[in-house]
Amino acid sequence: MALMRVTSPHAHGPLSTARVMQTVLLACIPGVAALTWFFGYGTLVNIAWACLVGLASEAIALKLRRRPMGMYLKDYSALVTATLLAIAMPAYAPWWLILVGVSFSIIIAKHLYGGLGYNPFNPAMVGYVVLLISFPVEMTSWAAPRGVNAIEVPGLLDAVKLCFVPGSVDAVTMATPLDLLKQNKTLAVDALWQQNPQFGRWAGVGWEWASLGFLAGGLWMLYRRIYTWHAPVAMLASLTLMAALFDDGGAARSTGSPLFHLLSGGTMFGAFFIITDPVSSAVSNLGRLVFGALIGVLVFLIRSFGNYPDAVAFAVLIMNFAAPFIDYYTQPRTYGHRQGGTASRKGAP
Repeated sequence: MALMRVTSPHAHGPLSTARVMQTVLLACIPGVAALTWFFGYGTLVNIAWACLVGLASEAIALKLRRRPMGMYLKDYSALVTATLLAIAMPAYAPWWLILVGVSFSIIIAKHLYGGLGYNPFNPAMVGYVVLLISFPVEMTSWAAPRGVNAIEVPGLLDAVKLCFVPGSVDAVTMATPLDLLKQNKTLAVDALWQQNPQFGRWAGVGWEWASLGFLAGGLWMLYRRIYTWHAPVAMLASLTLMAALFDDGGAARSTGSPLFHLLSGGTMFGAFFIITDPVSSAVSNLGRLVFGALIGVLVFLIRSFGNYPDAVAFAVLIMNFAAPFIDYYTQPRTYGHRQGGTASRKGAP
């Protein structure tokens, strides 16, 4: 009787790189829809332009590296990097800002290290931090949300003009809740909420619903087994714990409640779409728990005591750097060996 010749690992219905990337893009839809409703079409224009720049940058890098373009351009990795960076940037960002950020993410943060699978840092977060440090004014000009002080968001044509012809249309910008809370030194939180209607119910008009949208997309990816629960849950749990420990009930120097930290800024977006990157994060389940928990701690510390109101990108890059160190000390025990690699068979030396 002839035996079947089947190679390991005998996986059923394997997830290809392209399928995983497509799932990530689809999971972004609820959060992007909320951002579009509350802040206008700027995010969609950003994503469309970023994707074009991302594909062009990927093609240029592949050409310079003499790699086949067809296979790599069809894996959707460049589109995912461009989309995630565009979502993280302010709506109606000028076209040249997106051009610089996306091209840097693809060419420098990704291909300079060897391409997909070899980059030690999350490419989208590298591009975001480079832009934030180099162009702080443009990267902190956030559009005012719909409904606050009877504000109406720009239409599609105005959104295109704002992105490609800056100054052609008057746009209303407003400080984010994270900015307001960080700069506040005198008002109690309740008084700050009353004087600034953009705070909304929990963590900012528009921001809280966008966070819930990214949470929904992240849970759907978890259901599809795109990643495990360890890193996102650890990050959200540690951030909640830190916020609860330092919560003073709303005094003038309050660092914010746990719910405020969970639903403001890029918390949910970072927890489910950034730190779950399989290339730049820890590998083992224990390592992912440590990786996510430390990111949550860093996010709170930088938000509360650092110079930047939102700190997801900085926290992720710091822990990307530490991921190999975490993996080294959280390796699972090899079958047949004790922890540390010692053989456990009887009679083994």
